[in-house]
Amino acid sequence: MWISVTLQAEANKAEALSEALMEAGALSVSIEDADAGTPAEQPQFGEPGHHPVGLWAHSRVIALFDADADLPVALASAAGEAGFDAVPPFTLEEVAEQNWVQLTQSQFDPIHITDRLWIVPSWHTAPDPSAINIELDPGMAFGTGSHPTTRLCLQWLADTVRPGDRVLDYGCGSGILGIAAARLGAGEVLGVDIDDKALEAAHDNATRNGVELRLQHSREPLEARFDVVVANILTNPLCVLAPLLAARVAPGGRIALSGVLETQTEQVIAAYAPFLALRVGATHEGWARLEGARPGGEAPAS
Repeated sequence: MWISVTLQAEANKAEALSEALMEAGALSVSIEDADAGTPAEQPQFGEPGHHPVGLWAHSRVIALFDADADLPVALASAAGEAGFDAVPPFTLEEVAEQNWVQLTQSQFDPIHITDRLWIVPSWHTAPDPSAINIELDPGMAFGTGSHPTTRLCLQWLADTVRPGDRVLDYGCGSGILGIAAARLGAGEVLGVDIDDKALEAAHDNATRNGVELRLQHSREPLEARFDVVVANILTNPLCVLAPLLAARVAPGGRIALSGVLETQTEQVIAAYAPFLALRVGATHEGWARLEGARPGGEAPAS
């Protein structure tokens, strides 16, 4: 048995508290955005033209301790070391010993995207062998197909990608969208991400699924135009990237953006309005997919 302790901390003290908790005997410590899933969510990113931000203004520090740890002493020591006048507000939760591999696998069943597209973890048999089955296991990079925004993008790709299309997956994460595009018949797929681990995961997943993705870091120049552009990120970086992503849509091309809460759609539509007209194409569980197209022969705005 273990004890999970969740403490609230401001950005300027969260990292110090995390380090102090490890020194006080925590088995592991993580820092999360306390506002995640709300309009106040603050993404961590460093896209072209935007300087990376620090830790979240309202952070949640989660520490795991042995059940027999002296928590009052450990928390008081860590709080003092991190510069707190007193132990910050916290909650406790018991964590039972489990087979974590088995538990993780049990949480990921095959995911039905459309009648022709499934996401199938490697430990499962494909429910429909005649469909396009993408083998993808949970990893360090975001994107297993279970999140509403990933599902919205996959459904759009299944309806949109035509044989031979050039596809850009910006913020590719695990590579799931790019892999789906390749399996759906795209002629060329480029995946771009800011995270080296995501690019490694995308490469490995593409190899596992027998497709080829071109992959590059977001710091590298991106000047080509594509028939299909998809980006599943978050509202703030999508707005910052509006000039770049809109310019990547070739004449006659289409674009889909997700990672946007339904309450934030107008903000993103306004950011892209000087370049492309977007509309809400679909919503799911509070998240939205925005879609747009560039008329054939129209030159992208710069």
